Amino acid sequence: MGNPLRDRRTPSELAESGQVIDFKQKIDDFERLAAIVQADLAALDPDTLPAGWRDEPVSGRLEFSFADAQNQFPVLDGRVAVAVDAVCQRCLAPIRYPLEVPLRLMFGTAADGSLAAGDYEFWELSEAMLRPLDVVDEALVMAMPLAAMHENDASCCGPEEAVGISAEKIQPFASLKSQMDKENQN
Repeated sequence: MGNPLRDRRTPSELAESGQVIDFKQKIDDFERLAAIVQADLAALDPDTLPAGWRDEPVSGRLEFSFADAQNQFPVLDGRVAVAVDAVCQRCLAPIRYPLEVPLRLMFGTAADGSLAAGDYEFWELSEAMLRPLDVVDEALVMAMPLAAMHENDASCCGPEEAVGISAEKIQPFASLKSQMDKENQN
């Protein structure tokens, strides 16, 4: 039996069957999310990369149904959770960032967009078929913070304590500032 996250079907087919998908995958199974995490972690020295970040579990539940009695508007209700490794933008040290994403999506084309009902976010389809895995991947990517940071300043280590970051990455303009200070003193 195949993986229902990877099966390509129309949203209407998923809704008609009342498809429910409970899953536990790895970050590495979500191509775009894995690429973003990898790019972020590239700022760290290889010795300090979080071990096994690609194997971190992504779990969730997806339930497909219709938003209307005429079965014209397929919807997805669900929740997805994962803890991703990132680089704190305050102290440049590794941080584990939890993501929990609620999903309330209505699928359709641009023509259907004005008909979006209730508290569902409209998800425009560029083609008739979709893979639930792609929807989850996109939702997780959109939930990633623009700048991951520890919850508060006290949780951050100072630049001199940052683990695995070279001095040039911590203070890239330190030598320029030093030169400017010397010139200003003359």
